[in-house]
Amino acid sequence: MTDTVTTGTAARAAAASPAPRRPRRRVEPIYYLLLLPTVVLFTLAITVPGIIGIFFSFTDSIGIGDWSFVGLTNYVAMFSDPAILQSYLFTFGFAVATVVVVNLVAFLLAVGLTSRIRMRTALRTVFVVPMVISGIIIAYVFNFLFSNSLPAAGAAAGIGWLETSLLANPDLAWVAIVLVTAWQSIPGTMLIYIAGLLSVPGDVYEAADLDGASKVQQLLRITVPLVAGYVVINVILGFKGYLNAYDIIVGLTNGGPGTATRSVAMTIIAGFNGGDYAYQMANATIFFVVAVLISLLQLSLTRTRKAS
Repeated sequence: MTDTVTTGTAARAAAASPAPRRPRRRVEPIYYLLLLPTVVLFTLAITVPGIIGIFFSFTDSIGIGDWSFVGLTNYVAMFSDPAILQSYLFTFGFAVATVVVVNLVAFLLAVGLTSRIRMRTALRTVFVVPMVISGIIIAYVFNFLFSNSLPAAGAAAGIGWLETSLLANPDLAWVAIVLVTAWQSIPGTMLIYIAGLLSVPGDVYEAADLDGASKVQQLLRITVPLVAGYVVINVILGFKGYLNAYDIIVGLTNGGPGTATRSVAMTIIAGFNGGDYAYQMANATIFFVVAVLISLLQLSLTRTRKAS
């Protein structure tokens, strides 16, 4: 009896005591040595200029010469500036529209290019080509098409609304920008979807075939749920990337007609060149905060997907 009590007490004590801590793995000094140049370059090229820019956003500096502190004046003025509000409205609207177009087309292409069709490897190569071309080159090529080729085709076909360039129409210029941006972005998004589709076990589709599920049912009830994590990644990465749209817009419309297609990035850079350094640094700071919040949302969603 005494042995039983002693054994039970020892077991409870062992259960109550914390588990032995695993010894920490020693980090070799060579790793810190290899990391040091990157940390120094990142700090000097990004962190320090960013801190300096945030500092000057509280001043009236024009980029050179004397300056004085103005507190939150630049930030307050931003929220009543119609030009800045218009740039944010266009940028977010453009980003949402482009994300929808890119992900829808890229997903359908990925489904087609992972099916049992002939020459699917060659077709994948063809569809990836736009991804490796410079955005400004793509923009200038499409600028010529929208400004010359399409109006000529519209005039020959008697299509009135197509006889004038879409880029000159303040209500439709954004459509051309979305189409050109999507043309360049679809390949990268498609590759991510292809990787997701190839990770789905083939046994799942074989079981669905035996149960009599149609291809559409398999797509909606098997494929889409199993690649939902890839959808989240593509949507958030794409949205964050499209917020920084610059080169394609410059090559197509240069922010016009008027300021109808001027993005936040274009507004900031134009302000730097126009002597509004401190004012646009405040704009850049707010834009940076927005990008950080989107990045945190991305991390939260991806961690949630992994946990589930």
